[in-house]
Amino acid sequence: MDVLLIGGTRFLGPLVAMRLLAAGHRVTVLNRGTRPDPFGAFQPWISGLVADRRSPGLASVLDGRRFDAVVDFAAYESTDVDGAVRALRGQIGHYLLISTGQVYLVREGCRVPAREADYDGPLLPRPTEPHELGQWEYGIGKRACEDRLSEAWEKERFPATRLRIPVVLGERDYNRRLDGYLFRLLDGGPILVPDGGRVPMRPVYGGEVARAVTAIVGRADTFGEAFNLCQGETLTLRELLGILAELVGATPRLVDVSSATLQSAGLAPSGVSHFSRGWMSFLDPAKATGTLDFHHLPVRDYLARIVASFLAYPPAEPPPGYAERARERQLVE
Repeated sequence: MDVLLIGGTRFLGPLVAMRLLAAGHRVTVLNRGTRPDPFGAFQPWISGLVADRRSPGLASVLDGRRFDAVVDFAAYESTDVDGAVRALRGQIGHYLLISTGQVYLVREGCRVPAREADYDGPLLPRPTEPHELGQWEYGIGKRACEDRLSEAWEKERFPATRLRIPVVLGERDYNRRLDGYLFRLLDGGPILVPDGGRVPMRPVYGGEVARAVTAIVGRADTFGEAFNLCQGETLTLRELLGILAELVGATPRLVDVSSATLQSAGLAPSGVSHFSRGWMSFLDPAKATGTLDFHHLPVRDYLARIVASFLAYPPAEPPPGYAERARERQLVE
């Protein structure tokens, strides 16, 4: 199969590209060309197209090109999907949108864990606080993308599948979601756990997203459908820290502290703990398990891979938030 990837060159995209190559598919990557090419060593097996998807030039770049499947990592507004549908109509066999579990978080009273059937319903009002507004706009934008694809399927049978994913964990994650915990575990100091760290979560391993995408491309029985992709196991931040500590051979010193106490000490809870940011979707993957035979790696297995990579290739710089480590220690003292 010839597969086009739109965006996603920093984390998930390369994982998907490598998985598709290993499965015998041909891969083309379309992006704006503003970041270093992560695929240079794999030419000519991975080819590239340069275009701004939001420019009129997208259609001319894709004109006459036919792809068996397209995986879109970079659609954030309905106009992004509109442009893709116009440019790709009649030229592709399957379109997969990488969406987000945040489409449920902007719902009023959405059940937890969220199922695909929980998508419809009243939405939360537009918030005024800047961080809350940014998160709300992201979820609303992704819903607009999904709604446009649903409409295109109903009206013209545009062959699209929507994949909703939560927080993604993986080796060399540029967001460095686990690095802050690993740095703190290895320095032997206390680990501040905002508000007890007992909120349940189900992240997804990047490698499992890549495996699922490779298995789904071209499957007509997924057209018009949405699927949650995440691990089946539920864990809390405290449990996550316990597993990470075992993997690095550390004895964790967990200290519960309220967000209010952190803020009064000049520390942002999100800087102390990435998974204390709020706006974390908690999904039910039962539909993907039943329909797609999607079975996620055990938590300990994929965390072991991530930690092994971290220890083998330690980052040159500490992650954001670690600069305040001395203040964290002072707060505990």
